[in-house]
Amino acid sequence: MTLTRFGTAPDGRAVHRIALAAGDLRVALLDRGAILQDLRLAGIGWPLTAGATDLAAYLGPLRWFGAIVGPVANRIGGARACIDGRPTSFVPNEGQTLLHSGAEGTHARHWQPIEIEAGRALLRLELADRIDGFPGNRRIEAEFVLDPPATLRLILTAVTDAPTLMNLANHSYWTLDAEPGIGGQHLQIAAEHWLPVEAGLPTGEVRPVSGAMDFRAGRPLGEAEGIDHNFCLASAPRDLTEVARLTGRSGVRLTLATTAPGLQVYTGREIDSGPFAGHGGRPLRAFDAIALEPQLWPDAPNRPEFPAIALAPGETFRQETRFSFSA
Repeated sequence: MTLTRFGTAPDGRAVHRIALAAGDLRVALLDRGAILQDLRLAGIGWPLTAGATDLAAYLGPLRWFGAIVGPVANRIGGARACIDGRPTSFVPNEGQTLLHSGAEGTHARHWQPIEIEAGRALLRLELADRIDGFPGNRRIEAEFVLDPPATLRLILTAVTDAPTLMNLANHSYWTLDAEPGIGGQHLQIAAEHWLPVEAGLPTGEVRPVSGAMDFRAGRPLGEAEGIDHNFCLASAPRDLTEVARLTGRSGVRLTLATTAPGLQVYTGREIDSGPFAGHGGRPLRAFDAIALEPQLWPDAPNRPEFPAIALAPGETFRQETRFSFSA
């Protein structure tokens, strides 16, 4: 384990890079946003997650890359929600929609390293009541654990002292080949249904998978897949279950298991790192990487038929995800 300075945040606070290693994995985290900044597999000469070595990139076009997004990941339509019977409004940041809880979300905040070991790090974030528009004094923790030979386990938990909403998600982008582009990589998803959207928001229909949205048997991704949808894994959080496999043209494989009932799949149509280079030394562009985000379903506060994202005092939000790698 090493802890080094990565840069300086706009508020003057130092941002640190936490390097972990165990078995065949080497992982780097940032204490801003609890970002998974880098991940390397022994014997593979390139990083498996998209990111940058410049903090400025994470302050700008790569603001979501690798971060824990929340307290409510994904979208809330109209930037409005009813919380414990009370209408609550937020500052929209995507037209009239609230995306990933806006500019004050967990991705843009300093997380306190609580425990750091060679293959484990526990980061904590304290959010005061209404600091991001959501009620409750909340404690959020992200625990990253490396399990040999090559599994990264991420446990997200949260508690609150007032009724609130909670839907945390890791927003890593994966790129399993040395050359850029997801075209030709093979994706399999254990989902029978998905959520159609209009302007990024679910229509309310829970549609059976078919055609281009059917990944049950697995198929290669096209060069320009336009997917940014929630795949419905279950109707509520459940025991840890294998839900997806992504295999690169190189033969490198990521197997994802999670307790979350949804998986947002985004094939990166709008990726653009601007002037900032990614790990490979070149800027990141459209379809260079794919995001697989375990989550509760989007816009749940406005869709009572969806799995609820309410969190009450005395309850604990918990999500566990395992990213296992092989070559």
